[in-house]
Amino acid sequence: MSMSEKRLGIIMNGVTGRMGKNQHLIRSILEIMEAGGLELADGSRVMPDPILVGRDAGRVGALAREHGLGRWTNDLDAAIANPEDTLFFDAATTQARAGLLSKAIDAGKDIYCEKPTADSLEDAYGVYQKAKAAGVKHGVVQDKLFLPGIRKLQYLIDSGFFGRILSVRGEFGYWVFEGDLQPAQRPSWNYRKDEGGGIILDMLCHWRYLLDNTFGAVQSVSCLGATHIPNRWDENNQPYQPDTDDAAYATFQLDGDIIVQFNSSWCTRVRRDDLLTLHVDGTHGSAVAGLRRCRTQSRVNTPMPVWNPDIPPAIDYKDGWEEVPDTVPYDNAFKAEWELFIRHLNGECDFKWNLLEGAKGVQLAEAGLQSWAERRWVDLPDLEA
Repeated sequence: MSMSEKRLGIIMNGVTGRMGKNQHLIRSILEIMEAGGLELADGSRVMPDPILVGRDAGRVGALAREHGLGRWTNDLDAAIANPEDTLFFDAATTQARAGLLSKAIDAGKDIYCEKPTADSLEDAYGVYQKAKAAGVKHGVVQDKLFLPGIRKLQYLIDSGFFGRILSVRGEFGYWVFEGDLQPAQRPSWNYRKDEGGGIILDMLCHWRYLLDNTFGAVQSVSCLGATHIPNRWDENNQPYQPDTDDAAYATFQLDGDIIVQFNSSWCTRVRRDDLLTLHVDGTHGSAVAGLRRCRTQSRVNTPMPVWNPDIPPAIDYKDGWEEVPDTVPYDNAFKAEWELFIRHLNGECDFKWNLLEGAKGVQLAEAGLQSWAERRWVDLPDLEA
């Protein structure tokens, strides 16, 4: 390693799972390594040196060999004990996350992890307080903010395109096959409460950072969950009965009197622009953003519909929307955030999406579950930084 190259030893736990393997290892860390590391402002380069960690030695070893990596183990304690690896990354199970992060913080590791950061607000906030007291650097994956469609939406907001934003309608999800006729695309733990499953815990953490950072801080929530599919089949083709929510229908109140309606479902068939869409209405214009594309309709281009159910509509409502062009190159959202966090580790920038932000996501999920159980609005108090 040259004097201008800095090694970053990363303990990557949970990379045999779909998200950890595809987005974090293959499309982020390995891509950075293939590029010769991440170049910093002073001309030096940071070269990630990951050690892959998983409970199944066969799987994690095979993954390492497949990608030409020499370091892997199924002994997480030994990996955390190695002082040469200074960053702990976790993409394994939600239920174990708070304990693993605490163990890594005790060992002096910096922290970067997936969300939810815990399955309870008490644990999520406790991990943040522990990291703060230890003085380690910490960040939480907030990948939706780095998607091209959301970045274009942010560009419209910054330009004043919308005028005053009135409301947002979010639609997320797709049909997850039950597992009998076709294999399920999601693991069975997603539908088991005692394994950290449920779409409210999974997705409201995403909607918290997406709404907070794009439109305004979430102040309160009304949420109705549902378990629409009563029978599913697991990875071994064994039937089981889900005991947690596979759909959530939520309304949020944000700062600035913005109203958000957000449907999240693994029981819906897609007939919209993308798996995630946000329809934003403002006094001066509207926009619909997906994962990559964003379309707008301004005030002066808004047609005047006339309600008449007795004749075919005179307007094609999908016409009259202009696409926001790709004015800058867009990298993989996970990789873009990894690079930003690595720059933060090296003192080049702040990174505001820390474990406190992770705790806010768990706070909203917990409030959504409370709202469903008690059938009422639930306010979100500020969490002390």
